[in-house]
Amino acid sequence: MILFSSKVENKLQEKLIKANPTQPFIFCANMDEARETLPKADILVTYGEDLTEELINEATSLKWIMVISAGMEKMPLEAIKKRAILVTNARGIHRIPMAEYAISMILQVYRQTKKLIDHEKSHQWAKHLQMEELHGKTMVILGAGAIGQEVAKLAKAFQVKTIGVSRSGASIDLFDEVHQMDALPSLLPKADIFISILPSTKETRGILHYGHLEALPNHALFLNMGRGDVIASADIIRGVEQGQIAHAVLDVFEQEPLPADDPLWDNEFITLTPHISASSRHYEARALEIFQENLLIYNNEKKNYVNEIDVNRGY
Repeated sequence: MILFSSKVENKLQEKLIKANPTQPFIFCANMDEARETLPKADILVTYGEDLTEELINEATSLKWIMVISAGMEKMPLEAIKKRAILVTNARGIHRIPMAEYAISMILQVYRQTKKLIDHEKSHQWAKHLQMEELHGKTMVILGAGAIGQEVAKLAKAFQVKTIGVSRSGASIDLFDEVHQMDALPSLLPKADIFISILPSTKETRGILHYGHLEALPNHALFLNMGRGDVIASADIIRGVEQGQIAHAVLDVFEQEPLPADDPLWDNEFITLTPHISASSRHYEARALEIFQENLLIYNNEKKNYVNEIDVNRGY
């Protein structure tokens, strides 16, 4: 039995049922609703944040968890590992919306969008605003996977030099250069724009700090749309207040939702968005395409799954 613990559009439910007429599906709006059926489920489709060790223990028939997001940091991986449950996710479906988000946020900073809106509201004819161009800039992207490559692809339209940073440092066509993580300190002084797309794992938590912002040119823009725990918000605030960077764009935070009294809100050199860089009306459909592909594999050869997760690493 295939159990969904989060709401899915009716037309997408119908599409799955039509493509898999012999499979029993149960669609629930949330885990509270799904919990009664959980012990009977062979396959669970979830956003991942609703799972606990207790629920894994209750899911006595569970063999596969399809996470229809990319983040795994809230998953009870130890409990999953003990049961040898297969885990796959929707990694890769975020590349288009997140790349478009990155370019749009950079442009809104460079083209002074927030100030223009303020001036429009106050009926000010403010031609004195200093505009910046994306053309000819150098962009360092920490995380050279599908999302990073899509960002680099779009940046090329503005004739931006793109430098990727990855574990392997292997060459990738969409980047002008790719380096391993240990090269980052030497790359940052060249960066007009520094983007982090890192997930939250044991290896990445706290991997960035004030020293990295200090190494950037003081006109640089820092954008984080990976996970908020890669760098402390106090270091970001210090970086902009001390003029080490010109602006920070943050879509992810150490604590989410960001508390209303957090000092990040009130800094004019920081742009905040509520973890929506991956948002798209196509999100669910793309995630379920991966699920459908893996369901065919699960029912046949049971190997070479799309986006199979190494539960030891968490990604």
